[in-house]
Amino acid sequence: MKLISAMAMLLLSGVLSGVLTGCSVFGNSSGTMDKIQFDLNRLDELGLQGQPDSLLALSYEFCIPDNINYVSEVMAIDPTVVVYKQSPGRIGCTEQEYLCIGNTATDDYLEVLKNLSKLRYVKEIREAFFE
Repeated sequence: MKLISAMAMLLLSGVLSGVLTGCSVFGNSSGTMDKIQFDLNRLDELGLQGQPDSLLALSYEFCIPDNINYVSEVMAIDPTVVVYKQSPGRIGCTEQEYLCIGNTATDDYLEVLKNLSKLRYVKEIREAFFE
């Protein structure tokens, strides 16, 4: 009986270590969420980060093809997004792409980021820094 219990514990610990590797409080860390190139765990439930007396939203940037239909789709998903036609941003959008900058100052920021990351033409979403 002890041998079976030990084998079960060994099997269970192997399964759990595989399951827990790369886990996040925000769920699936693979697939489309891999497009998000910043740590979502830095944000509180309101999408804010920083010290309690100086909380700020996180700004992010991504590129989309220069197609008005893609602009409309992104703007429908993310009410904070601003689209720039002639700026590469730090992310390095090409001349055939538009720079999109949004932020986490919404109640549903996580759902917004998930939906943006599901778009096949969004390759990555990075934190935006302003100078």
